[in-house]
Amino acid sequence: MSNSTLAEEKTEARPARPARRFVRAWVPVVVWLMVIALESTPFMGADHTSGPLQRFFELFHGPFTSREWWHWHMAIRKTGHVVGYGILSILFFRAFWMTFRPHAVLVARKLAAHPFSIAATFLVASADEFHQTFLPNRTGVFSDVLIDTAGALIGQILILIWMGNKTQP
Repeated sequence: MSNSTLAEEKTEARPARPARRFVRAWVPVVVWLMVIALESTPFMGADHTSGPLQRFFELFHGPFTSREWWHWHMAIRKTGHVVGYGILSILFFRAFWMTFRPHAVLVARKLAAHPFSIAATFLVASADEFHQTFLPNRTGVFSDVLIDTAGALIGQILILIWMGNKTQP
């Protein structure tokens, strides 16, 4: 086999650079969307998570009254919304940053990636809450979409802080 034939085979076997970049950018988003989908099942409803979470937190705090636990449980669940959708927003930013105009000016990339990340997170949160309206032990409420979007905004602020501390993109 000649060297030119061997080089041609290597070129054909290796995926194109843009396709590889696209996969590397979007696979983490898809994986995190699957995590959100799993958390949006009847098995992760408040009626299923309350007991295990209460037992865990009582190891550190001691017993809770029903009223106290209800407040703590809501706070834990809403914090989960902020953190989970904040991570999704960061992953969306990374994916948009890697795939949209990779050779564009830094400011233009930021101006495109930040709003797209927040909008995409808002759409996912809306779809998730809509989906939950069809589940017997879940409720889909717009206030959760707002909490999720707040998590997206926090994620984008963290990116701005992180990128502001870096001298090069």
